[in-house]
Amino acid sequence: MYAVIKTGGKQYRVVAGEKIKVEKLVGEVGSNVTLDQILMLADGDKVTIGSPIVQGASIQATVLSHGRGDKVMIFKFRRRKHYRKTQGHRQSYTEIQIGAIT
Repeated sequence: MYAVIKTGGKQYRVVAGEKIKVEKLVGEVGSNVTLDQILMLADGDKVTIGSPIVQGASIQATVLSHGRGDKVMIFKFRRRKHYRKTQGHRQSYTEIQIGAIT
């Protein structure tokens, strides 16, 4: 059984027991969070597609850790114009473990 969820503006295909990194969620390490934006559920040949979400479906997940991703360098440059700009960015994430899909 797997599901397609939406969190943080992105979509993820998840299976029970899987660990994934998603956009930062509110919650302490070790606490449970409920993901209710389920776009699709699949159980063998039985597939349920939401419009836009599946009503009554939810996923229980456990927060494993919070962190920040690798630094991404942004460099803007205009030749012959004496313009250059360097900027860095690190995106925050939350690592969760998928529990029961109901």
